[in-house]
Amino acid sequence: MFEFQWHNSFRKAFKKLSINNDLKVRIIQTLELLQINPFDRRLKTHKLHGELKNLYACSIDFDYRIVFSFSKTESNTIILVDIGTHNEVY
Repeated sequence: MFEFQWHNSFRKAFKKLSINNDLKVRIIQTLELLQINPFDRRLKTHKLHGELKNLYACSIDFDYRIVFSFSKTESNTIILVDIGTHNEVY
């Protein structure tokens, strides 16, 4: 089981997206899967490239993504970096 650290950018974007209750439920479900197994097939987790090369992304649905990294100092810790649409986070 992984622990989460919420980056300020993630916290701000999550608060903005949480206005939509349906999306909020999907986000929470995705975070629960991510916490158990970041590479669960349903998340479609993939390593990013270019400027984001040290980060990973997983899918909430067709358009929304969570961008995260694994802590280099704390094992079993995921740093939640950003959340938003495909175009917003990449």
